[in-house]
Amino acid sequence: MSNLNTERVLDVHHWNDSLFSFKTTRDPGLRFENGQFVMIGLEVEGRPLMRAYSIASPNYEDHLEFYSIKVQNGPLTSRLQHLKAGDSIRISKKPTGTLLLDDLRPARHLYMLATGTGLAPFLSLIQEPQAYERFDKVILVHGVRYVSELAYADFITQQLPHNEFFGELVRDKLIYYPTVTREPFRNQGRITELMRSGKLFDDIGLPRINPQDDRAMLCGSPAMLDDLTDMLGNEFGLQVSPRLGEPGDFVIERAFVEK
Repeated sequence: MSNLNTERVLDVHHWNDSLFSFKTTRDPGLRFENGQFVMIGLEVEGRPLMRAYSIASPNYEDHLEFYSIKVQNGPLTSRLQHLKAGDSIRISKKPTGTLLLDDLRPARHLYMLATGTGLAPFLSLIQEPQAYERFDKVILVHGVRYVSELAYADFITQQLPHNEFFGELVRDKLIYYPTVTREPFRNQGRITELMRSGKLFDDIGLPRINPQDDRAMLCGSPAMLDDLTDMLGNEFGLQVSPRLGEPGDFVIERAFVEK
């Protein structure tokens, strides 16, 4: 199929029994905005079986990185989890997606709100210098069930602040707030609960979200997206971007269902 590239798996990392990430080669012709996704897949019975995956690597890297759950009976993930270096994988030539910095009105603070593998697009966006140039603070909130699901935590806290090009911006502007719901951790609770109670804002030392100062990007489970969309609109007064190319106070990625 002419709309797909065939790439090679370079590396696979298993975070735990339910989460893994992998890197692939990147066709030189693939251009994307940080925060976008592509369709990736495998040949199954002679036909490509494709699913939407956010690109976790920034657009200036010469490889692609993806972050995935393992679903034992999932048509694609049950196969993807057995990938190894050297395997072939199909990747669409046309990236798309709604998590675009250009679709946010100017403001002081940018909240990136993620659950589970919804972290993936924000991994590319926190490596986007423009995010730090446009906002005084970038707050990455990652909600998971168990501590072992806090993938990339060491990368975010240990490696990124020492990036030779924009590490100083990261140290000055990025706030990482991981939270866990099903076992003890320094931050506990659902993102919605932590926002409604004000604990999130107290912990990070910023005022409650308001339409003048704050913008948000959402990626996660359908239930999380529904709850946060309702909360940001009705409780915090933010307006969603109505469509691509029309800026709002927050943007949502609805392309993913966790299976």
